[in-house]
Amino acid sequence: MNFVIFSLGSNMGNRLAYLNLAIKGLENQLGDLLIKSNVFETEAWGNKAQTSFLNQVVVFQTNKKPEACLNILQSIEKEQQRKRNEHWGPRTLDIDILFFNQEIINTHRLIIPHPFLEKRLFVLLPLSQILADFVHPKLQKNILQLLQECKDNTQVEKHINGI
Repeated sequence: MNFVIFSLGSNMGNRLAYLNLAIKGLENQLGDLLIKSNVFETEAWGNKAQTSFLNQVVVFQTNKKPEACLNILQSIEKEQQRKRNEHWGPRTLDIDILFFNQEIINTHRLIIPHPFLEKRLFVLLPLSQILADFVHPKLQKNILQLLQECKDNTQVEKHINGI
């Protein structure tokens, strides 16, 4: 079995509902949900001229390979009317694979570990809540160390309804 860590985000429509739909879709198509972080409200990263995001990190156990996981998450995004019109633009749903076991993957379709995760507070904060000791296979630092070293100063707060 494989251990896959995803980052979920939404800043359009009913953001919390989109995160829940992502989790349900992953449960239906991928495997077992092992743990999930709280939901965090996050100001937009990259393109700041947009509505704030709700973000969450979830961990699944699956027998699927990385490419199959990517296909599944992209189909879930598409079902939720995800449009890829603008880099770092608004979206109903964004699902990223952060880690797949301790593997390092670099293909034309998929880079794992996610190449920006150590620079993003909105990923590191929920990740540290559930997997503080997990070691990044490329950087050889645990999530708590990466969080302490992160220079991102975007505002990230626990969302009241996102338990």
